[in-house]
Amino acid sequence: MSEVFELRQYTLHPGKRDTLIDLFDREFLETQEAAGMRVIGQFRDLGDPDRFVWFRGFPNMIRRKEALTSFYSGTTWRTHRDVANSTMIDSDNVLLLRIADPRFGFPASSVRPPIGANERPSTRYNVTVYSFDTPIDRKHVDAVLRVVTPLTLLQTEPSENTYPALPVRVGENVIVALTMGDGAMDDNALAKHVTQRLTLEPTARSLLR
Repeated sequence: MSEVFELRQYTLHPGKRDTLIDLFDREFLETQEAAGMRVIGQFRDLGDPDRFVWFRGFPNMIRRKEALTSFYSGTTWRTHRDVANSTMIDSDNVLLLRIADPRFGFPASSVRPPIGANERPSTRYNVTVYSFDTPIDRKHVDAVLRVVTPLTLLQTEPSENTYPALPVRVGENVIVALTMGDGAMDDNALAKHVTQRLTLEPTARSLLR
């Protein structure tokens, strides 16, 4: 079984994003990784001041269940969950994904800045979600690659959610392209398939930075 990923988008109460980011960067990075997952990047959505976006990865679906069970039953989450949850209106906008092409995996992890770091990186990332009517296959991947040169290219992971306490979106067929830069991409014939585009600023302790 191959590595799986989550693209998580949280809708927050107005003005609460920095509260969540401060807590997340301080308490939820090393502790999630100790439980067996990889926190790849966390971001401010520059198009929506009340949205927090992040990626995390797991070795496979079985390990995903083990890691999430460990973290969400552990001391750190129990201690801080009330504060975290109080910032959120909705945390169920989650895509379960896998690498769509082995040439375009996530960049190798860099050294994470230490706890307490507060310098916001100047790098900007774009995330574009392409939605299709049929399950993703090579023709969809190739169509996206004809118009986009991604850092990372992901597609729907169709496995059943192994940790139903955290819902994921089901019944969708998507490709997610992660690119670097400030401008919107020209999607040409794929424009009708673009259902979301985000411009993201990494937080101070994001590995993607």
